[in-house]
Amino acid sequence: MGYVFIFGAVMFTVYGNLVLKWKVNEAGQPPEELFDKILFLASIVPNPWILSCFAAGLGAFFCWMAALTKFELNYAYPFMSLSFILVGVSSAFIFGEALTKEKVIGLALIVAGLIIGSRT
Repeated sequence: MGYVFIFGAVMFTVYGNLVLKWKVNEAGQPPEELFDKILFLASIVPNPWILSCFAAGLGAFFCWMAALTKFELNYAYPFMSLSFILVGVSSAFIFGEALTKEKVIGLALIVAGLIIGSRT
């Protein structure tokens, strides 16, 4: 069950990041002035999709707490790097962001680190 909790924490994190990027892109460019920028960003918060990102963050928090009841932190934490991989690949497909050779190598190194770090 511990791996289900880790998977939940990762998936809630990925969901929140992808939806937040989608809605922020949709809102357009923020103003230059700091106060106006804060007002602009605050105006986005009531959007139901943005609120779902807060809920996803809370879901990730609870899943992570549950995962830590099953595993040592130094074993469980490397699995959170899966979010880097999933967000990186998903953002390339969903938002057309560049997935360069360097980024692919970096993601492969994260996978290698996860494999090495998860060995007990």
